[in-house]
Amino acid sequence: MNIKKGDNIKIMSGNDKGKEGKVIAAFPAAEKIVVEGTNMRKKHVRPRRQDQKGEMVRIPAPFPASRVMIVCSKCSKTTRIRHAMNEAGKKMRMCRSCGSEL
Repeated sequence: MNIKKGDNIKIMSGNDKGKEGKVIAAFPAAEKIVVEGTNMRKKHVRPRRQDQKGEMVRIPAPFPASRVMIVCSKCSKTTRIRHAMNEAGKKMRMCRSCGSEL
């Protein structure tokens, strides 16, 4: 999976199609990601103290990483990723459109 926590992405399919956001969490084993403000689900929260009320909280739920594309920070286009080695021999992610490092 080429998507990491902190990447800016655009959703390409599903109910939130067209929305852009930042990746909050990535689960490579399950091929799923959590993006802020998308795929919102309701969670019932119990009161923790006697004077507190229970409530329903809206939280983002994970969805398949195959539904999104990364947005390049330099050219602002949705792009695929290519891998290349830098001078130090470290593997890095690069934009296919403009060639800048992600």
